[in-house]
Amino acid sequence: MDEGLVFREDWSLHPKGHLDRRRHDARVREAIRERLPDLLHDESFFLSDGKAIVRIPVRTLEEARFRFDEGKHRHVGQGAGGTRPGDVVGRAADGATPDGGPGEAPGVDYIEAEVTLEAVEEVLFSELTLPNLRPKAPEAVSSDGERFSDLRKKGAWANLDKRRTVFQALKRTRLRAALAGPEKGGGVGAERGRVALRLTDEDLRFRAYAPAPHEEGRAVVFAMMDTSGSMGTYEKEMARTFFFWMTRFLKTRFERVDRVYIAHHAEAKVVDEETFFRKGESGGTVVSSAYALALRLIAAEYPPERYNLYAIHFTDGDNLPQDNAEASRLLKALIERTNLTGYAEVTHYAKRRTLYDEFLPLASPAFRLVRLQDKSDLYGALRHFFSERTA
Repeated sequence: MDEGLVFREDWSLHPKGHLDRRRHDARVREAIRERLPDLLHDESFFLSDGKAIVRIPVRTLEEARFRFDEGKHRHVGQGAGGTRPGDVVGRAADGATPDGGPGEAPGVDYIEAEVTLEAVEEVLFSELTLPNLRPKAPEAVSSDGERFSDLRKKGAWANLDKRRTVFQALKRTRLRAALAGPEKGGGVGAERGRVALRLTDEDLRFRAYAPAPHEEGRAVVFAMMDTSGSMGTYEKEMARTFFFWMTRFLKTRFERVDRVYIAHHAEAKVVDEETFFRKGESGGTVVSSAYALALRLIAAEYPPERYNLYAIHFTDGDNLPQDNAEASRLLKALIERTNLTGYAEVTHYAKRRTLYDEFLPLASPAFRLVRLQDKSDLYGALRHFFSERTA
C-alpha cells in the first residue's frame, strides 16, 4: 500500500498583519475608554486647532516564543510539589514581591500610543446621543447624499446604464424593421420574429447624480452659561470644557442641530460661539434672565411642535436670593417645552444652599441635574445629559 503525503497550506498566517493591526487598534480604543475622564480636560485638545496628539500608555501583548539555552544545561523541576494544572503558584505586580518589597521580577510592558482628537471623539461619541428625540413636523432640506435619479445621453462610462441602453437600441431597431416592411426583408432575421441589434451613440444612456432632498425634523440645543463675577477660573474652565465637547459632539453626529449660545449674569443675551467660549466674568447673577430669554426664543423661532428642543445650563449655583422663585417658575416652563433640560452646578468646595437644592425636587426624566467637583466628573456629566438612561 502506497503511502502519500497530504499537503494543505495554512492560509491563517496570510492576514496576520491585518489581524495584528486590528488587535492593536482595539487595545488603543480600550485604553482611551479607560482614560476618558482624564483625556476630556487635556488642554492639548481644546487649545489647539483640532490636530493635537496626546500619548497614552497601552499594555503590550506577550507573544509566545522559543528561548534557546545556549549553555545546553540540563534542568530539573523546582518547587515542593503537590500542584495541579491551573493552580496559581505566585503573583507579583510590576516586578514587586508578594509582600510588597522591591523585588527583581520584570514589570509589565507598556508602550505610549499617539492618540488624536478624532480617536477620542470616536470612542466618546459612540456612547452619546440626543435623548428623547421624537419625530416632529418635518422641514424639507437638501441632504449631502446624492442618488442616481436622472438619465443622460452623455456621461462617464462607469455610470453607463446597460439595461436602458439595450432598451433604447431595441426600440430603435424594431421601429426601423417595422418601417422597412416585409417586402424589404424587415431587417435581419425578421422572418423568425427576431431583429439584429446594433448599438449606436444615440442608444447610450448614462445615470446621473441628482440631489436627494429628504424630510427631517430639526433640533435646537440652548447652551446657557453663567458669566457672573462669582464664576471663578476653575468654574469657567469646567463649563467651557463641557460645552467644547458638547459642541464637537453635535457637529460630528447631527447635521441639522442648531446651537444657541446664551451668556448671562444679571442680564442674558445670545452670543456667537467664539464669544461664548471667550467671554469674561463680571456682574451679579440673575439666573431667571437666561431661562426667560430661552423661552422667548422658543416662542418666536423654535416652536416645540416643529423642533426637538434641549437646554443645558452651567453655573456655580449662586443666585440673587430674590430671584430663586422666579427662576424655578421659568425653569418649570422650560422643562415643559423641551425634550430635555439639564442643570450642571460646579462646586469646587462646599457651599451653603445653592440652586441645585432649589431645583432638586423638579428632577425627572425630562430634567436632569448634576453636580461637578472635579475635572474627571465632566465625562459623567456628558453621559448623564446625552444618553437615553434616566438615572
